[in-house]
Amino acid sequence: MTEVRREVFGQMPQEEGGGVVEKFVLKSNSVKVEILSLGCIIAALETKDRDGKFSDVVLGFDTLEGGSKSHPFFGAVVGRVANRIAKGRFTVEGKEYQLFLNNGPNSLHGGARGFDKVLWSPQVLPNGVCFFRLSPDGEESYPGDLKVWVTYTLSGGELAINYRAQTSKTTPINLTNHAYFNLAGQGSRDIYDHEISIEADSYLPVDDTKIPTGEVATVQGTAFDLRQPVELGKHLQKFRLDGFDHNFCLQQAQARRLAARARHPPTGRAMDVYTTQPGIQFYTGNNLDGSLKGKGAVVYPKHSAFCLETQNWPDAVNKPHFPSALLRPGEEYNHTTWLLFNAA
Repeated sequence: MTEVRREVFGQMPQEEGGGVVEKFVLKSNSVKVEILSLGCIIAALETKDRDGKFSDVVLGFDTLEGGSKSHPFFGAVVGRVANRIAKGRFTVEGKEYQLFLNNGPNSLHGGARGFDKVLWSPQVLPNGVCFFRLSPDGEESYPGDLKVWVTYTLSGGELAINYRAQTSKTTPINLTNHAYFNLAGQGSRDIYDHEISIEADSYLPVDDTKIPTGEVATVQGTAFDLRQPVELGKHLQKFRLDGFDHNFCLQQAQARRLAARARHPPTGRAMDVYTTQPGIQFYTGNNLDGSLKGKGAVVYPKHSAFCLETQNWPDAVNKPHFPSALLRPGEEYNHTTWLLFNAA
């Protein structure tokens, strides 16, 4: 049985539209997750180690004020288009659109005020919560009225996140959750003792602004071959890598399938990621620099968390040979990701 509780978390500042931010607590016998109506943010996620001890394994802030200034999307749903769009430009049905540039020369995670920075309307379910919002035509320069539903449900050790959307005009869409994990417990110094594996035979090489070059490259014989588990610290050292921030190409199938697995041998905590999406962005917190004070006043240095963001391939709207990022009127965008937590 999953217990669902709702409470007030805080108040949005007037300059950001005001409004009450609510927190929803979903609790099973092995996982407890806290989700905010602001940005559908996973604010906390507690899971057991092999001795039955609970720890919070996601980075974040204790208060709204903590995250209001410089927030690297901790735990948030990002959209309309997660990841990067080259030069913030795309053409749909003969019309060119120019987005806000918030990542060097590119547009990242929906623009200046993406889905992570707005209040959603919640509806409590027996085992979770469904958030809804209407993104109006022209919001962040994207076409079409876009109705979006994000549903979190908890069953035992498994947290499911379902994303649905419908549009009034053809628009690019790519939704994901940007949780930063450390299975040793948030606030732990680094993720070097984690083991990671990703079920991908190919990945997308990127240019120096992190935009895919268009090549779909084999992982065979490269640092990107994570088909067998690697210990992260040793692997980065071996290949002299500063970290990962790359899309791995999953099998093209609409069915649920294993995408990645993370394990922390010292505590026994493990997380399996299943999805219907065609890609997964593996990011090792390269831009964290210790300047943010997170939950419990701990700081988050570089490589103190990892993200496994299930999504479409970056810049797909500008790459015809990538899986299509377009949603048309009359169609429904519908993807699910499942995070399965266990300890051994």
